[in-house]
This record gives sequence, structure tokens and C-alpha cells, in this order.
Amino acid sequence: MTNATARASVERITDVLVIGGGPAGTWAAISAASKGAKVTLVDKGYCGSSGATAPSGTGVWYVEPNREKREEAKASRYAMGGQLAEHRWMDRVLDRTYENMNKLGNLGYPFPVDENGNPYKRGLQGPEYMRLMRKLVQRAGVKILDHSPVLELLADEHGVGGAAGVNTQTGETWEIRAGAVVVATGGCAFLSRALGCNVLTGDGYLFAAEAGADLSGMEFSNAYAICPTFSSVTKTAYYSYASFYYEDGTVVEGAGSKKGRSVIARNLLEGKQVYAKLDQAPEDLKPMLRVAQTNFFLPFDRRGIDPFKDLFPVTLRLEGTVRGTGGIRIVDDTCATSAPGLYAAGDAATRELICGGFTGGGSHNAAWAMSSGSFAGEGAAAYALKLGEATGSRNLKGLSSQTLRDRQEAGATARSEEYVRAVQDEVKPYDRNLFRTEKGLGDSLVRLDDLWQRQREAGVGRTAEGVKAREAAAMTATARWMYHSALARTETRGMHKREDFPTGDAGQHHRLISGGLDQIWVKKEEVAKERVSV
Repeated sequence: MTNATARASVERITDVLVIGGGPAGTWAAISAASKGAKVTLVDKGYCGSSGATAPSGTGVWYVEPNREKREEAKASRYAMGGQLAEHRWMDRVLDRTYENMNKLGNLGYPFPVDENGNPYKRGLQGPEYMRLMRKLVQRAGVKILDHSPVLELLADEHGVGGAAGVNTQTGETWEIRAGAVVVATGGCAFLSRALGCNVLTGDGYLFAAEAGADLSGMEFSNAYAICPTFSSVTKTAYYSYASFYYEDGTVVEGAGSKKGRSVIARNLLEGKQVYAKLDQAPEDLKPMLRVAQTNFFLPFDRRGIDPFKDLFPVTLRLEGTVRGTGGIRIVDDTCATSAPGLYAAGDAATRELICGGFTGGGSHNAAWAMSSGSFAGEGAAAYALKLGEATGSRNLKGLSSQTLRDRQEAGATARSEEYVRAVQDEVKPYDRNLFRTEKGLGDSLVRLDDLWQRQREAGVGRTAEGVKAREAAAMTATARWMYHSALARTETRGMHKREDFPTGDAGQHHRLISGGLDQIWVKKEEVAKERVSV
């Protein structure tokens, strides 16, 4: 049993437990069920409507199985990512994404058609996509527990064997024993208010680390998205049609280049407000842009702003590892982690394998979610089915690094809010996270280490308030892995920028693996020996 002093209100036994109900989690659940496994899916929110994908449109890395097109697709991000991606993994993901997108069409996704009647499969509308995925999960016989965030994983000497949590609507605690667990909890945007990211607080990273798993690429975690100051919609691709101006109408030189975000950030740091106008969008494309990303235009419409003609103020909103590439390290083709019985998928897992150190944006992330979700679901099912009836008789214990209690301590909510603000103070400022230096990273780590210790010593209730405390701890842990890894990479590579080491170093063409809780460690890992250029 767990370290609770009372039995959980709800207890279940299943073959595969999937944590997270976004694209990766739903594909994992469907794939595990297709292999004959009994599957339960738990979601912090409502499966089908929570997370970064559900409210948005997204591109998809969908490429026909044509060698020339595939090579071009792989090359598009390879150099930008510091040559840390692996061609074998890119090929696997392109194959599975192509298969899954075609499957979606056969199962009822309403792909738009071109003038020749051919379906356009290089994009998905989040609401329709995730509504369909929930239906498919239910049709596969998967049990869904909505509003049921995990508080801790359960394990014995053989590995991970389930999880425990609470239903935030009813207050009931739950415990699920499983032969294998898939973590598909998304990345960490540090509650920066990016659209759909309110549930993405790095929980899965913390759970995995508490189980003994490690992470990879956590230095590639400083993704910032351009967005209006009055909006949470972070669709940076649309700003390829933008010109950037100061308040007096003069052009912000360099803001529209590949280094545009850095230019904007430096201006904002100097107190100069930057404005944008989508005045480079071709007239015939404007209606298509509105259809493709309807929610992008809603904040403008509500304020009577025409973004194609009117200036509007912009900022940079932190997306962290949601748009970055770092995450839980996977050790084989099944997306298994280094902790037996634990699998990772989607933004919870490292995407270095297909993106290296530079984000692939929505398209690569969408492809990774559906492909890694499928791989993890299949792998977890095979692992669990080998255990058979032994699943229900294991002597499991909770793995939380914080003491979980039946009741919440007085003042816990205010403390969690304080911890969240303290973490945000370290990760949101551009001069600490986007433009990194040894001194800035080191100073932040002193404060983050102290913050972690304070949280370790505080009790956490098995309540909705306790969920907030665990989220704060996960954000703190994530920031520490990020900054320790960033200190260890003494060069600029991919999205990781060191002001004190502004160029790349061929001698650092390796991955950085990190882990640990009270004491963070970082070590090098060789990139797979294969072609290093295309």
C-alpha cells in the first residue's frame, strides 16, 4: 500500500495506467488497449478539453513516404537543433505519424480538402481532434477518470506499479495498481498563462525523478512565444507575416529575423514597448489564416483591432518545455524510461530525438505526441501483460519526495502561491532564462535550492490544495534541472543561449542527462553514431 494513513476512497487494478489525457495520453491508451491490455486513463482536467492542444489548431509533421521529401523534412530542423536529433528516430516518427494521421481520417476526423478533393493532413484543429480522441478512447474500452490528478507514483523493488491521487471535484482519494504506467503529463510552462498550459506544470518530470528515472535536454527549455500583451494565444508562426515597430512608428530592426525574439526581449528589458502588425500577409491568405487559427483572432476582434492594419503591443510569454525539447529520457524504442515499468510520451518525454535542441514548434510536437504515445502504449501493454495477475498483489509504496498527509495544513494554499511566484521570478525574466550567464544561473540556483528544501519539509495533503503544492514542487524541480543543465553546457546551441559563451563548441556535441532531487546531477551522453549532416 502507499504511505497514506487511510485507505483510498477508490481503488482499481489495471494493466496499464496512462497519466494525462492530451494527444500523447489518448494515443497511448488506445494503443495499449489495442494490444489486449486493460487500460485506465487519469487526467488532471477533462480528457479531451484540457492541455495545450485542445483549444488550438496545430500543424503536424506529416510527410508522404517519399525519400526526397522525407530527407528535406528531416533537414529542416537538424542544423538548428545543434545536430542532436537522430535520423532513425525521425524516420520512425514520420512513419508512425503518417500512419496515425491516415487512421484519424478513416475514423472520422473532418480533414479539409483541396481543390482536387484531396484531404489536407498537415494540420489538426484541437477541439475536433481531442473530441474525437476522447470518443476513440472510450470506444477502446478505456476507463477515464477526469479531474483526477496524480499526487505520487507507487512502486516496489521491481519498479513502478501504479499511482495515487485525488479527484478535485469530489475530494475522493484514489489508488490504481498497474502493471505499467505511461507518463503523458505534458511539459512545464510555469503557469505563465499561455493558452491551455494551466495544467502543464512539470508534474511528470517530478514523478519520474522520484521513481529514479532521469531527464535529458533540460537546458533546451527556454522557449518564449510572441503574443499580444492582452492575449494568452501563443501562435508565433503568424508573426512571420508581421512587421515590428516602436510606439512612434519606426521599425524595430531585426525583430522579424530568425533572432527576432532575442531582439524583442532586449527591447522589452530596456523598457521599450514593441508593437506588431501583420502587414506582410498576402490579401488572398488572410481568410485562410482566420480559418486555420480562429482563436488567434478572438482577442483582437473583442477589442476592435484589425491585426492586419492596426498596431498592437506584444510581449514574450514563457512556454518552457512545452515548446522546448527537454523531458524524461527514454531508453529504447518502446519509450521506456530508466525506471522499470515507467514509460514517457509527448511533451513529458524528451523530443531531442527528433528536434535536437531547437523546438519543432507545434508540428513536430504534434507528431511526437501521437507517435511516442503509440510506442509507449504498445510497450507498456507488452510489459504489463507479462506480469499477469501479479499486478494486484505487489507491496507498493508511495514515492513522493514530500510527506503526503490525509489533511491539508493551515495556510497551505497561500504557501503554494508564494512558491509558484518565487519560481516564476527565476524562470520568467529574459535576462535570467533567455540570455543565460554563469552568474545569473548560479544566483538563481541558490534561491531555487533553498525553495526546494522548504517545500520538501512541508507536508502535503491528499486534497485539491495538495495538488497545487505538488505542482509548485514540480516547477521548482524542473527549474533546477533546467539551470543545472544550462550551467553544464558552456556554449550556445539550439535554443540554449549563453551570453558568456555565445558560439557553438564542436566538443560539446553530446546530450546532457540530469536527475536527482535534493542533489541535482548532470552527465554527458553520446549522440547515437550515425550521419551527423544531411
